[in-house]
Amino acid sequence: MKLTSRRPRAVLAALAASATVTAVLSAPYAVAEPATDHAVTRTAAPEPTVDETFDGTTLPTGWTVVDGTWKVQNGRLTGTSATSAQQSRITFGTPLTDFRIESHLRFESALDAARWVAFGLDLAPAGTVPWSIATLRSGSTAANGLEFAQRTASNTWNVTDTGAAPIAVGVGRQVAVAVEVRGSRATWFVDGREALRTTMVNRSATGVQALLVNGATVSFDDLKVTPLGKESFVRKPGDPLRVWAHRGGSSAAPENTAASDEVARRARAEWIENDVQPTKDGVPVILHDDTVDRTTDGTGAIRSLTAAQVAGLDAGSWFAPAFAGQRVPTLGEQLDGLKTRGGNLLLEVKGAHTKDSVARIVAEIRNRSMTGRVFIQSFEPQHLRWMRELAPELPLGLLRSTLDPDPVAIAKDLELSAYNPSDAAFRTRPGIVAELHAQGVAVNVWTVDDATRWNALEKAGVDGIITNRPAELYGWNAAFLQRGKPAVLSPAAGQKVDRAQQLRIAVTSAEPADITLDGKPVENGSALDTAVLAAGEHVIKAQVGQQFTESRFQIVATPTGLAGLILTSNASRPAVSTMTTLLGRRQYGVLAVYAGTPAASGLTAAQRAQIIAEARALAAG
Repeated sequence: MKLTSRRPRAVLAALAASATVTAVLSAPYAVAEPATDHAVTRTAAPEPTVDETFDGTTLPTGWTVVDGTWKVQNGRLTGTSATSAQQSRITFGTPLTDFRIESHLRFESALDAARWVAFGLDLAPAGTVPWSIATLRSGSTAANGLEFAQRTASNTWNVTDTGAAPIAVGVGRQVAVAVEVRGSRATWFVDGREALRTTMVNRSATGVQALLVNGATVSFDDLKVTPLGKESFVRKPGDPLRVWAHRGGSSAAPENTAASDEVARRARAEWIENDVQPTKDGVPVILHDDTVDRTTDGTGAIRSLTAAQVAGLDAGSWFAPAFAGQRVPTLGEQLDGLKTRGGNLLLEVKGAHTKDSVARIVAEIRNRSMTGRVFIQSFEPQHLRWMRELAPELPLGLLRSTLDPDPVAIAKDLELSAYNPSDAAFRTRPGIVAELHAQGVAVNVWTVDDATRWNALEKAGVDGIITNRPAELYGWNAAFLQRGKPAVLSPAAGQKVDRAQQLRIAVTSAEPADITLDGKPVENGSALDTAVLAAGEHVIKAQVGQQFTESRFQIVATPTGLAGLILTSNASRPAVSTMTTLLGRRQYGVLAVYAGTPAASGLTAAQRAQIIAEARALAAG
């Protein structure tokens, strides 16, 4: 039954972009913000671009069936794929950079547990390849019950991330699901709980949203797509450290090149840090030093060389012969690579810049609709002030080798998203984390490459690490998440428990866990009264921060369990004698009848009902 009745509506991209901040840049670099790049104001809550309850009898306006059978009936949208080879899909929505897609869905049938349903995160409106999707299998608790995957331009699968869902979905169970997308990053939520992350969503300028079904029939209700507002870079409790790859994967490839970016991307860095400086003719290029001497086969100050001269330099041989021919990329080339291959850019405005050169940087970013995937940082407050004036939608970070007397005051003045000190500076006053977090400002420490220090910084509450070793930090984060994850030792997953067993809830966790039994709070170590639990499946869930686990066990009928019920029932001695005799003879049906008669005196109504149910279950088995 519907509790509300809302008319379906589709909101055009122009309306979704109503919060876009327009900034006029200094000539000759004035570039209007493209309509597909959504920068959200800090005041208005974004309106959904799709909000469907499927109350009608036809598909919503603007929705396109690409394959399979899709229909609206009984207040739900139903999609069917008849075979495991068919990816039924329907597209809708508008191009969005950052958004949340959510729905209540239910598998009505599935050919097998490997069949799936997916949110399309970036599909051509016509549904043609390539795609980026977030997948949920009917057998959701399998190791690949959840996936982030790409259907490539050559029509093959590239599964980038897999994991198990926190609950068993199966056929016939409605579940609330959602995916939040920020650029090439995405997070799966199942039953309100975070379940899987990726940094590998391939994006396009024109991709919309979709639903896909494979080898199943799936129904949907309350489907909504909502643009996401300004991102907070403050780490949530239980979340891992954010990985910022310093000059790309610079421990394994020549810094600030396409090769180091690729290493960082494959290492699953959330953000790739590069440095930008202007050439003699004003072209922003990716280089750290003020000269090209250390990292290329050339010589001279970067600002004394033209872009054409820099383009001819070898920026890889100094690192290793295998990287011969790597070039110093322009900012435009670096952004193009990130846009097509995936990745987000932490861009350091390096050295001296004029307002015009900052405006040129903004123009390069906006020309590619990349404002939602670029974070600006600098040691120079003036650079950040110009950025705030010219591109208020870009998040800003202030780099510091020594701490400011009042980090909170300068963070407010510059409207920072992050305050980024060196590790040496941070050690002098780790208390700045709490002070800055109180203002919603993140703290990212640079440049830290050893796990012992990562551990100390995580405990100090910092939000991210700028590191030359992104792959190692990503692996350390994976281990961190496992350390923080609670485990249910008793009752164990899949355990079959009879009425004679005495159990206590046992959850191991480094921190106190929130524990529920069938949705009701229970204490760790509390006894389970198996005599009063209903027959069938029960669920224990445990959560610490964003980490969670569950254990499903069953109360089953056994002769031993029934004997326990009889002997602890306080029934009269003749009744106990009769019931145990019938039990010993395996006359379960007769026992069930006897327990319902006045002769079985001394039993409470609840005990009588339970003994009858157990005896009948044994008789049927």
